[in-house]
Amino acid sequence: MNLTRTDLRNIAIIAHVDHGKTTLVDAMLRQSGVFRQNQQVQERVMDSNDLERERGITIMAKNTAITYEDVKINIIDTPGHADFGGEVERILKMVDGVLLLVDAYEGPMPQTRFVLRCAMEMGHPVIVVVNKIDRPDARSEAVVDEVLELFIEMECSEAQMDSPFVFTSARQGTASTDTEETGDDLKELFDVILSHIPPPQGDPDAPLQVLVSNIDYDDYVGRVAIGRVERGTLQTGTEVMLVNYHEPEQTEKVKISNLYQFDGLKRVACDNAKIGDIVAISGIHDISIGDTLTDLETIEPLPFVHISQPTIAMTFSVNDSPFAGQEGKYVTSRQLRDRLYRELMTDVSLRVEDMDTTDTFKVMGRGELHLSILIETMRRQGYEFQVSNPQVLFLEEDGVQTEPMELVQIDVPEVYSGAVIEKLGMRRGMMTDMHPTSGSRLRITFSIPARGLLGYRSEFLTDTRGEGTLNSLYDGYQPYKGEVPTRRQGSLVAFESGESVIYGLYNAQERGHLFIGPNTRVYGGMVVGINPRGGDIEVNVCKKKHNTNIRAAGSDEALRLVPPKQLSLEEAIEWLADDELLEVTPQNVRLRKRILDATQRLRANRK
Repeated sequence: MNLTRTDLRNIAIIAHVDHGKTTLVDAMLRQSGVFRQNQQVQERVMDSNDLERERGITIMAKNTAITYEDVKINIIDTPGHADFGGEVERILKMVDGVLLLVDAYEGPMPQTRFVLRCAMEMGHPVIVVVNKIDRPDARSEAVVDEVLELFIEMECSEAQMDSPFVFTSARQGTASTDTEETGDDLKELFDVILSHIPPPQGDPDAPLQVLVSNIDYDDYVGRVAIGRVERGTLQTGTEVMLVNYHEPEQTEKVKISNLYQFDGLKRVACDNAKIGDIVAISGIHDISIGDTLTDLETIEPLPFVHISQPTIAMTFSVNDSPFAGQEGKYVTSRQLRDRLYRELMTDVSLRVEDMDTTDTFKVMGRGELHLSILIETMRRQGYEFQVSNPQVLFLEEDGVQTEPMELVQIDVPEVYSGAVIEKLGMRRGMMTDMHPTSGSRLRITFSIPARGLLGYRSEFLTDTRGEGTLNSLYDGYQPYKGEVPTRRQGSLVAFESGESVIYGLYNAQERGHLFIGPNTRVYGGMVVGINPRGGDIEVNVCKKKHNTNIRAAGSDEALRLVPPKQLSLEEAIEWLADDELLEVTPQNVRLRKRILDATQRLRANRK
């Protein structure tokens, strides 16, 4: 007998990065009474990770729940960046509908297209939320037309074409279904969710099925599986069958020792869960994303969503520089290997392979940001290691070599558009669209090999004086597009080990732009700057001035140093050449040559 849960709704909030998903969830939590009247709550409360707070982006999908008019609404806040699309793809299996958030000025962006396609393919009803309507440059009506055009382009169903539009200001906590009115609160948004998102349906007496779509980790209880009850009833203390989605014939009998449901920002222990409930289960050691918990007698695993393949690879290896083991807590190959393979439990988009040597591992992900977040997380946890430059993953299809492509959307002032078009053209980019947006700004769309974007983002910021925005989205594999020019600048390489001094740096800065300042420990083979003319130059930044008895006018004047260029982790990864590595420790990020000895490096280059 099919049961309809009228007291429950399950929704995911999907959008392009920085369109206001997490801020909207904040407002929904506040207005649903999750917080006390006088409770002090930090902004973007769902971004619980330090990295998420610093960067202002959502990296991991988060669950919360609110109650409105006696109906429980489970809400999942999803990442907005394309590199974390694997999170979005599997989270959509847990919900019955989505809130598609679109900026009232920017309109649909590349990531909007990706997440919308995922939702459409699953047949989810969509509520379009046009956010930031209080922006001075908001163009809500034009954005509505752009969203409808996107719907038509996606060949969505008639029901999805009739999606309701809600106009909100997440920061002010207001919503309205009319563009002319701003509303006083989010009541109209809640009403649309109840009326448009279908309640869960299923047979509570049928054999149990729970699909695990997310894994959390707790220091005290270990793995916490998060999933949705698709069929039957789940109870604590009962024994169920755990079915591995990779190998359905591999089953294991497990016991449900702890069961939780979401209430606001907390997990609340419960005795049972029914159709449509999103639950957290702890105490099952070997549970993984995509696994199914089934009845002991009726073993029917649920199909898991197809996760897109990785497109970028980097090698992670044990640090072998002269400073190895001095700053990190975890430095051995065994510790590095355990940490990388543990990441696979929670990140289904990641792949890790052992290499020929025991201290090197090939790590494959969705993009540079995907892997740089992993690197940053590991260094904060005390790991010390080194990584290579990113390489795209080629595929051979029917005897033809293919490579991953990116759909790039650029918003830039018209005055800088020429430099952008020229640079991307050199990198095998093909312009597919260009139109004005507002004022003197242009929106330009390119189809470009993923190789062409490696190392370009920092150059883009320089070319546009920091006024341009660049968003990219994986766009499938296409035949190899030919050679893409690599980095034209060379490196300034430290000649000897020691501590940098002002005199040595003053002489070195005449050759290029430095990455380090005085009193910095360096070693021979470490990259200390950029040579804009191309080719590597060895410099001695540790060279001290020799004292003599002879004094000349002006010889003792203060030496003026140009401030060094401080590289972020992403910029350092972009800068890496094929013959260079990035040494990553909890305290420092250092660029270095693969071969540290200058003579051996010269011999290797001659071969």
